[in-house]
Amino acid sequence: MPSFANQRDNFLHCSRTAPEQFSQVQEWVLPNKTRVVVHTAGIIEFIPNAYQQGKGSHVLYSCGVHGNETAPIEICDELVEALLAQTLSLTVRLMVQFANLPAMDIAQRFISENMNRLFCGAHSPQDNPERVRANQLEQLTIAFFAQADDPAICYHYDLHTAIKDSAYPRFAVYPFLHGKAYSKTQLLWLAKAGIQAVLFSESPTTTYSYFSSLHCGVHSFTVELGKVKPFGHNNMADFAQARTALFDLVSVESVESVSTMPVLFRIKQMILRHTEDFKFHFPDNTPNFTAFNQGDVLASEYDAQGTLLRSYSCVQDAEAIVFPNANVALGQRALLTVVPVTEKECQFDV
Repeated sequence: MPSFANQRDNFLHCSRTAPEQFSQVQEWVLPNKTRVVVHTAGIIEFIPNAYQQGKGSHVLYSCGVHGNETAPIEICDELVEALLAQTLSLTVRLMVQFANLPAMDIAQRFISENMNRLFCGAHSPQDNPERVRANQLEQLTIAFFAQADDPAICYHYDLHTAIKDSAYPRFAVYPFLHGKAYSKTQLLWLAKAGIQAVLFSESPTTTYSYFSSLHCGVHSFTVELGKVKPFGHNNMADFAQARTALFDLVSVESVESVSTMPVLFRIKQMILRHTEDFKFHFPDNTPNFTAFNQGDVLASEYDAQGTLLRSYSCVQDAEAIVFPNANVALGQRALLTVVPVTEKECQFDV
């Protein structure tokens, strides 16, 4: 079995196969003067030689919050190995988090429950692996960004792939900002990364990106880079634009910007599942961003006797569905609906 402490490569593989190697923090300096800090299994930090305490950008890439969303994991694994091999040089302070290692091993979204519903304190009590890990991720994220003097140049991209096909295969969720302005610069960077659509959240959530946005004050997004596929089955050409943007952000002093914004949506409804008998009124293979009309019934819930308790309908025309999943745990989000929004309707900081 490879030993990361001796070889100092294959970080993700060692984290998955022998996590006991990472019971204590490990730290060393590469020949190119980059400082490496391994906080625990699956969480590694790189500090460039030119870094001055608190200055410059601090970037966090998290992936594998859902263990079967493999393309972002493979991209981040490639990035970490390039940094360890010194074939890529850093211009920022970087942390990479491979979040749900046990779920990766069984090729499932999670072991006990959906980790991306366990942030902002929702991980209490810590009675399963996802809850313990969510708390650990929160603490390390706070500590990482606390070292930055200027949160305006700090970034957290929580990288995912979606279960369903999608009219916009690559899209991002902009967490609720509590009245603060959106960053047009960030939206243009997302467009450069191949993101085709952005959803503006309208309420607090317990997702990881909302946590870092709220508690660390950094630019933060949930980024859906494509569709779920098993390890080794991703056509990485489909992810080339995102990979280039993610690598360039941490290794290039300046990059050319783009001028075309993603398509913008505002979240209209968040529909929760309250009963065991919860049903959608559209086929299971309906893609994300499929639009319906005002009055169309999207979902219904029934009691144990089959009596209709409530139905959920579109409240306006061109209301589209995103993240439909009728099998979520009771009390969790089964569906979002979104409606188009124009740039003129948004408050931007630039």
